[in-house]
Amino acid sequence: MVKPNGARCNLACQYCFYLPKDSLYPAGDHHMGDKVLEKFTRQYMAAQRVPEVTFGWQGGEPVLAGIEFYKKAIACQKKHAKQGLKVINTFQTNGTLLNDEWARFFHDNNFLVGISIDGPPRFHDTFRVDKNGNATFDKVKQGLDLLKKHGVEHNVLACINAANADHPLDVYRYLRDDLGVQYIQFIPVVEKNGEARGQDDRKVTDRSVDGKRFGRFMNAIFDEWVHLDVGSVFVLNFDSALAAWLGTPGGFCVNAKTCGNALAIEYNGDVYACDHFVTPECKRGNIMDTPLATIVGSLYQRSFGLEKSSGLPGCCKDCNVLFACNGGCPKDRLLSTPADEPGLNYLCDGYKAFFTHVDPYMKFMATQVSNEQPAANIMAYLKNNTL
Repeated sequence: MVKPNGARCNLACQYCFYLPKDSLYPAGDHHMGDKVLEKFTRQYMAAQRVPEVTFGWQGGEPVLAGIEFYKKAIACQKKHAKQGLKVINTFQTNGTLLNDEWARFFHDNNFLVGISIDGPPRFHDTFRVDKNGNATFDKVKQGLDLLKKHGVEHNVLACINAANADHPLDVYRYLRDDLGVQYIQFIPVVEKNGEARGQDDRKVTDRSVDGKRFGRFMNAIFDEWVHLDVGSVFVLNFDSALAAWLGTPGGFCVNAKTCGNALAIEYNGDVYACDHFVTPECKRGNIMDTPLATIVGSLYQRSFGLEKSSGLPGCCKDCNVLFACNGGCPKDRLLSTPADEPGLNYLCDGYKAFFTHVDPYMKFMATQVSNEQPAANIMAYLKNNTL
């Protein structure tokens, strides 16, 4: 994940985990220079052993790097791409600074743009506010409309939080029907609050969603999706779950068996273990001093990735949905088990409820896919049958 202007952002979303990272770099203009961009692009592309490479531009707010920066990035990619290598650019934005020029640029260069919307305005504007505490939904909607106007491939990232967690169908139907979104991913907000441990819920902020509410949220949306929207609306959470039943890698790193592949690079070339672990102790090096491939393949980073599965408490290892959950994101392992083992995920109740609930449908779909049944037949059956 490339952070071309670090944690800088024009908004002040109250649950944002990356804004505080600005304190790691108190000086400078926080803008990726040409030398860092060139070296990163060259090293990143040279290290690929697959037919396509993805550049994930994030922030902060990556629009603040300026459109000229991304024109340079495209030129760099063309310069260093090996013959036959497909280059994909993804871009995660709050959408409030987009205009026609940006939308045309995204379209002309085949960017996949993710835009953050937490549902209808009454939910979105609770926590997604600007520096003065003002609502942002109208500007985000304008940005989304521009992407549609210019035919930009896009999806929506919706955070599940204290404001919208009890209204899953209001959120889903608004994104699907009112905004016409076909590609959605839901991210639960678990915002650590201090250093509490054990079963004390005060260890997270009141903006967070707990496991039970998270599970109910996902189950309610799944029940509507599986009977009405399979094949027409694509929810990354559900696609990733199906991958687990198929025994293939899914799209969510949080439910992968190991982690450590989603490193973050700051504007100055500093590389961190993950964008949720941008801390001094998780800094892996700087590409201006150490080759990127060396950093990624380091013992520290490999150990970081493997610790996700090796550090699971006993009750997780015996759980019947471990193959789909894999303990969730390590950043959320804030609880202790009934046996007083540390490392239980704060969302454990929700993951177990969700993966148990979808099990019969996932088994059915996985069997049909494995038997190469036409997608239309699968969709027609699910619309008319409860498993």
